[in-house]
Amino acid sequence: MGLIRRPHGVRGEMVMDLLTHFPERLIPGRQLYIGESHQPVRIRSVRPALQAVLIAFEGYEDRDQVAAFRNQYLYVRADELPPLPEGEYYHHQLLGLRVFDLQGNLLGVLSEILETGANDVYVVRDEGGSEILLPVIEGVILEVDLGARRLIVNPPEWL
Repeated sequence: MGLIRRPHGVRGEMVMDLLTHFPERLIPGRQLYIGESHQPVRIRSVRPALQAVLIAFEGYEDRDQVAAFRNQYLYVRADELPPLPEGEYYHHQLLGLRVFDLQGNLLGVLSEILETGANDVYVVRDEGGSEILLPVIEGVILEVDLGARRLIVNPPEWL
C-alpha cells in the first residue's frame, strides 16, 4: 500500500508514500500490516500531505511509538486486493514465474519488476545469476499462465 517514511508531528502520524493504485481503500478501521514481520495495525486516520499522505494507527498516539515504523512498507493481505481487468496482474502474482522462450527453453525466473515510466521491465535471472531484461511490451511478453507459474516471451533480437 505504501512506504512509511518518518514521523510527522507529535501525535503519532507518519508520512507515507503511496504505492497503491487504490488509495481510496486507506480508511479508518482498516487492518494493514507493517514491515517484513507483518505487524498488524488498524488505521486511525489518513489525510493528504503534498506528494504523500499522513497516516496514523490505533494505539499509537505519539512520535516515539511510531518511530520504529520508519522506512517500512505497509501491506494489505493478498486475498483482500481488488480484482484487476483481464490481462493485468499484481507484481506479487508475477514474481517467481518461470520464463520460457518460444522454443520452450527456460530463460530463468522473473525476479524483479522495474517500473520505468514508459513500460515496466522484467528482470529474469537464470541459475547462474545472469540477468535478462525484458521490456513489457506487445510482441515480447506473449503469455502469462499463473496456474502453471510460467511466462512465455519472445525476447528482442538484440538480447
